[in-house]
Amino acid sequence: MANATATKLHYDIVGSFLRPTKLKQAREALKAGKISDEQLRQTEDQAIKDLVAKEKKHGLKIITDGEFRRSYWHLDTFWGFNGIKHTKPEHGYFFHDEETRADSAKVAGKITFNAQHPDLAAYKFLHELTGEDAEVTARQSIPAPAQLYAELIRGEENRQAIKRYYSDEEELIADIGKAYHDLLIALYDAGCRDVKFDDCTWGMIVDDNYWSKRIQEGFSREKLAELYLKVNNAALTDLPKDLRVSTHVCRGNYHSTWAASGGYAPIADYLFSRENVQAYYLEYDDSRSGDFAPLAKVTSGKDVVLGLVTSKRPELEDSQTLVDRVKEASRFVPLEHLSLSTQCGFASTEEGNKLTEQQQWDKIELVIETANKIWK
Repeated sequence: MANATATKLHYDIVGSFLRPTKLKQAREALKAGKISDEQLRQTEDQAIKDLVAKEKKHGLKIITDGEFRRSYWHLDTFWGFNGIKHTKPEHGYFFHDEETRADSAKVAGKITFNAQHPDLAAYKFLHELTGEDAEVTARQSIPAPAQLYAELIRGEENRQAIKRYYSDEEELIADIGKAYHDLLIALYDAGCRDVKFDDCTWGMIVDDNYWSKRIQEGFSREKLAELYLKVNNAALTDLPKDLRVSTHVCRGNYHSTWAASGGYAPIADYLFSRENVQAYYLEYDDSRSGDFAPLAKVTSGKDVVLGLVTSKRPELEDSQTLVDRVKEASRFVPLEHLSLSTQCGFASTEEGNKLTEQQQWDKIELVIETANKIWK
């Protein structure tokens, strides 16, 4: 299978799409006991087939399954590992205008890869739909290892659970890294050549309001940044050279709301200079993300995908303004190593953002049309 990234596309997507009404209805029917797991899977299969056809029709060369089999962008992956338990805390995550559903993950044993992991099964189905098409690349997005670590230390109850199975942090990091590494290799063996780590940990750590709460818990921003870097890189050792691994940094995306603010400067020396990925998908749709200056820290030769088009609101950005912003970013990263995308997915959770399916595709068409203006 050809890797579409090898053609140096300059437009891209983050990955999740709004769930079709039939799929949402099927999930509700499953909860009510009206349909079986198999009937839900059949609905998912058809929705993904329809989505892939639409992605190709709109000119996308990087194809995803829209994350249609997931409830959350991150928790479903965590629950798929051995040694991780699905829990229901008192509260969800607190966003700017809304509290999310209350779900979490807790250590319940030694963490290892599960050969029946749902992300592996999901990719295999996507590969069946795209594997014979040399014009496209099927991408699998998974939450970063640091995101799992952050979830496992979320709250005192979770931290106490770790101590029941892990005598020290080094052992925990090693197991998380190996579980992820094994998942990456399993995806590769199934034909995957493009994996993206979605990672809100960096987007949270730059927020001073969020950080003031962490300081009260005795954390050091520098030590936590080193830890996030260490656990992510632990998964990225000894990988096949033709496996492209990238990362997407976000400040929260739930039902068109956000969780954090702050520019990339505090973490640039860690994320941009030392994380062993080949490309960065960066949220840059409004002032919450700061300016482009920290991009000067990106290792030479790596790619930066500028998320200048918001996925949170239906209004279309001005194409010339996007052109100008890309030109501004090229002061710090060479234009040939820049690309354009939406700032995040359209449905990081099954709720989805507050725009219509047509508005979603309008955003993607804007990205492609603008990219074709810049990189003729």
